[in-house]
Amino acid sequence: MADKPGYLEVFKNLDEPTVQKLNTSLRPVSFKKNELLIVPGQVQRHLYLVKKGVQYSYFESDQKQHVIAFTYAPGLCAIPESFNFQQPSRYFLQCLSDSEFDSITFDALQHLMNESHALERIFRQLTEVVLAGVINRHMELQTLSIEERFKTFAQRSPHLLQLVPHKLLASYLHIDATNFSKLYNSVKI
Repeated sequence: MADKPGYLEVFKNLDEPTVQKLNTSLRPVSFKKNELLIVPGQVQRHLYLVKKGVQYSYFESDQKQHVIAFTYAPGLCAIPESFNFQQPSRYFLQCLSDSEFDSITFDALQHLMNESHALERIFRQLTEVVLAGVINRHMELQTLSIEERFKTFAQRSPHLLQLVPHKLLASYLHIDATNFSKLYNSVKI
């Protein structure tokens, strides 16, 4: 599987028939910079496996964007509660750059997971990683100073400092944009 996209590395221990079924169910799709993948009220019917680009999810309140998450290769791109429960999203999912994905429909994924406990286990583990990340981020927002949040983020995802507009990173970290700029220019990473 060396010629497959990086996200498929998590599927390397699957038996070949399951890998073939998964590959048959995946469809390449691409979106342009600033294109919306999901809007509030829309149900996410496809899970996107990121091959290229950066995306972000956010909601709007008081005419302000509140950034929830960023996605990039190799990873999954989704509004988890919309895709997993097939319910209307409360958030936007948008491309920050031209993006390429392999996509799979909710129904196709459910069918494959019903056929393969190993595939179901992998998606459960991927979901557990997302959940642990959400809990960790919540703890960071509640317990760390703005400088500590900035440093922690910069160590975990330094590439995003160059790829994502700083006003969006400031929103994600719950830091005023002016303070973010000061930290960016003064804190050694």
